[in-house]
Amino acid sequence: MRLTPGPPREIDLDGVDLFDLDLYAEGDPHPVWDAMREKAPLHHQVLPDGREFWSVTRFEDVCRVLGDHREFTSERGTVPTHLGTDDVAAGVLLTSTDPPRHTEVRRPLGAKLTARAVKSWEDSIRRTIVRFLAPALDGEPFDLAEQALLLPALVTGPLLGIPEKDWAELVQLTAMVTAPSDPHFRTGSEAATLAIAHHELVTYVREWVLSRRKSGFEDDSLLHHLMNVRPGGAPLTDEEIALDGYSILLGANVTTPHTVSGTVHALMERPEQFEKAQADPTLIPNLVEEGLRWTSAACNFMRYAVDDVEIAGGTIPARGAVVAWIGSANRDASRFPDPHTFDITRANAKRQVAFGFGPHFCIGAPLARLTLRVFFEELLQHFGSIEPAGEPRHLRSYFIAGMTHLPITAQKRRTP
Repeated sequence: MRLTPGPPREIDLDGVDLFDLDLYAEGDPHPVWDAMREKAPLHHQVLPDGREFWSVTRFEDVCRVLGDHREFTSERGTVPTHLGTDDVAAGVLLTSTDPPRHTEVRRPLGAKLTARAVKSWEDSIRRTIVRFLAPALDGEPFDLAEQALLLPALVTGPLLGIPEKDWAELVQLTAMVTAPSDPHFRTGSEAATLAIAHHELVTYVREWVLSRRKSGFEDDSLLHHLMNVRPGGAPLTDEEIALDGYSILLGANVTTPHTVSGTVHALMERPEQFEKAQADPTLIPNLVEEGLRWTSAACNFMRYAVDDVEIAGGTIPARGAVVAWIGSANRDASRFPDPHTFDITRANAKRQVAFGFGPHFCIGAPLARLTLRVFFEELLQHFGSIEPAGEPRHLRSYFIAGMTHLPITAQKRRTP
């Protein structure tokens, strides 16, 4: 998906297909979202197979849909790939559960992922990122997007309790879940790719739990911590742990790589922004927030209306599916002036909703922010310049906005 929109063009909103994968892999959805925010803030689409959904694109409406579980439930599925078939794990899977159960499972896990808690990981994360960036400094082409897919596993693998030998396989499986139509990850049909990835990931966590129970081994890892969560006073079953562990693996792996590559791409397109951040490292936290806003890697989330809901000048009927387009909300000019300009000095960049909003706000946001901050600190300290070494290839997905390839060449920064 292009992050810098092309020239303005007329949009026929009656003919818009928001599930057209070509729009994201090769096209430019931003003019479409611009037109929707202006002319059709509540947009209804019926797919050729009869499935239908409503879309909200304005910042305030996206926050309302994601923020109020009494009006918009997560317990039938939360990603558009489930449209038309209720998620079989809804009500159990952490991402497809409403409060109070969602909160009861989430709270003890969140305690291990606060900004204060993850601060102790900073030195380890920095060493990991220095090793990650080292091959790019030899002046040879380096495919940042492809290599960055493994970056979250390098950072979070030890925190989760996942052995290094399994990281690459789990990264591939999580990518298959979120982009099952992309040739880079597809195995057979889209349905087959999803089925294989779901099965393998859930089986992996299930066997991980069984192995831990059998050995009696205990540690401070997040997955082990999940084994001790007691929503409502009762322990999770092994199947519930497997499903929630699957949810954690997805959250850990699928967005940060695309925020990295998309932000670096923005800096390459705008060398003055790169130079500004390099000259003033205090801008790096804001660079991270603008990068999150700009890339909006989790492009959307889906909810279902509990009853008839009036919103954005229209009505979503009871049980209607509604897609909240985060990628559009983060380009809403009413909240972010000149939204299609990438500006690392933007005053309100931290108001972006790239991590979601409301009860399902990303539990790993503090760790992601820390990882991104350290990444750009090291990048700007060691890289004198970054140039494209080929055309980017965008992910074929309407759920995750990202890249599968971003070839770059870098020059070492000269020390004074």
